[in-house]
Amino acid sequence: MMKVPDYIAKLEAYVPGKPIEELEREYGISGPVKLASNENPIGPSPKAVEAIRAALKNLHRYPDGYSYHLRKKLGEKLGVANDKIVFGNGSNEIIELLVRTFIREGDWVVIPSPSFLMYEIIVQAAGGQIVKVALKDLYVDLEAMAKSVSENTRMIFVNNPNNPTGTIISRDAFDRFLEKIPPDVIVVMDEAYIDFIRDKDFVVGLDYLDSRNLVVSLRTFSKAYGLAGLRLGYGVMKKDLADFMNRVRQPFNTNTLAQIGALAALDDEVFFEKTVKMVHEELDLLFAQVSKLGLRCFPTQTNFFLIDVQRDAKEVFEGMLHKGVIVRAMNAYGYPNYIRVNVGLPEENRRFVKALKEVI
Repeated sequence: MMKVPDYIAKLEAYVPGKPIEELEREYGISGPVKLASNENPIGPSPKAVEAIRAALKNLHRYPDGYSYHLRKKLGEKLGVANDKIVFGNGSNEIIELLVRTFIREGDWVVIPSPSFLMYEIIVQAAGGQIVKVALKDLYVDLEAMAKSVSENTRMIFVNNPNNPTGTIISRDAFDRFLEKIPPDVIVVMDEAYIDFIRDKDFVVGLDYLDSRNLVVSLRTFSKAYGLAGLRLGYGVMKKDLADFMNRVRQPFNTNTLAQIGALAALDDEVFFEKTVKMVHEELDLLFAQVSKLGLRCFPTQTNFFLIDVQRDAKEVFEGMLHKGVIVRAMNAYGYPNYIRVNVGLPEENRRFVKALKEVI
């Protein structure tokens, strides 16, 4: 009988949203609408697609293990030194690299709850001890998180904006929080949705790279740049942290096409601005239309939002599936009556509202 550590045996796998192909196969529905995975509905950056197409002839070569050109351009865009950046196969891998590099069995890691489910999975897989701190009115409760820190705490995850609630953290609140955190505890700011924030009173992890605290900023090309299928994310941090993580990181963890696509996407300001503008406009319309159905929508600073459907979210999820619309039931996050919906194209959003009205 194969033996594995108890903390591995007790792991529950992350369940992603249903792929479109699976929905078509299971339910016999053609042309379904996927609004479950917070993807860019417009598609990928056209400049990225063009650059990738031109790079296909070089697929027999290994990728640049240091991501030199992308590192240089991104460093210039963010105004940070190149040696403070670590690239990963999605920001998920940066989370994993952080845990693998700095967390040992028994170390405490503080996370908000609910939040991104992969924090808990990755920490548990490393034998770390998860300390969950409940949200307060859907917001990350920084005061309670600070109080949960002990001499065993090695890392804290702060999701800003938070997934799945879409709420943000103010700079003043974060400053007060950092004052209470020991300087040897790594504070990870997961900023996957930062490009969609409209409220200007929010904290940015990059502003704290030179502070006394060990603040790490996580970003991704999956959302506003539309490159989710290429899996490319990055972390920005103090040079010493980046150096240790690069020693642990696999040498070719980001593939050639991902690097080429991201490099081109950084120059595609027209696409980026088009994405953000459409998301904001469609969010406002969706809020108005869903509210007319008598359902409560929760304010958001992301490209998705929560809806209280006032019944079992799994039933609504199934009902929507039969109408060819994929949403996310929030039961696993502790919100059994909520669904999460990301913004789609205008016609997809109208179809969603129509289907939701019929299901409820």
